[in-house]
Amino acid sequence: MNVLLKNDVNNSGAGLFKPEQAMKSFNINGTTLSLALYADVTNSKELLESMQTGTLEPEVAFLNALLIPNIFPVLAAAYKTLVAKSRDSLTTRTPHSELVYNYSGSKHITESLKRCGISDSTTYILAARFDASPDEIHAIEKLVNGKEIDLEELEGRANQSQIRKHYKISAPELGVSSLADAIVCRIAARDAL
Repeated sequence: MNVLLKNDVNNSGAGLFKPEQAMKSFNINGTTLSLALYADVTNSKELLESMQTGTLEPEVAFLNALLIPNIFPVLAAAYKTLVAKSRDSLTTRTPHSELVYNYSGSKHITESLKRCGISDSTTYILAARFDASPDEIHAIEKLVNGKEIDLEELEGRANQSQIRKHYKISAPELGVSSLADAIVCRIAARDAL
C-alpha cells in the first residue's frame, strides 16, 4: 500500500480553509482519501438519516471515532475498499459505506455499519471522503455541527476497552502488538476466514 500525506491548501499556500483546519488527505495508489475528525457533534441523528435515505451531499463515510486508535486501520480499510472497487466487487452500495464495512472487520454488513458507523447519539466522528474536491471538503465541514480537531487526537480519545471487545483483542495479543495493528490484521483476514 502506497500512502502519501498532503495538506489541503491551494498552490499559493493561502487557504480556502482556516489555519486551524485539521482536514488531511492521504494518497492511496492514486486515489485521495480526505479525513476530518469532529468532537462535540450535535447533529449525528440528521447525518444518519441523510445517509440512510441516500440524500447526503456530498457522499461521505462517517465512522464512530471512539473505535479508531489511529488512522492506520482506516487507511487499510480504504485500501481494501479501493481494491474491491477496482474489481467491481463492492459488498455494499457505495465506496463510502464499504469503507465503514471494511473497518469493522465483520462479515455482517448491517452490524458493521451500526457498530463502526454513527448512531443518532454519536458525538465523536471521523469523516472520510474519497477524491474530495475543495468544494466537497467545504460542504462536509458545513454538514457536521461539531468542533473539528486534529487527527492526532484519535489515540488519546479512543475507547480502548470498547475496541478490544469489538475486535476480540486479547491481553497477550496486545503484549506483542498495538490496537491499530490488531485491527488491521482483522481487516486483512476477514475475507480469508
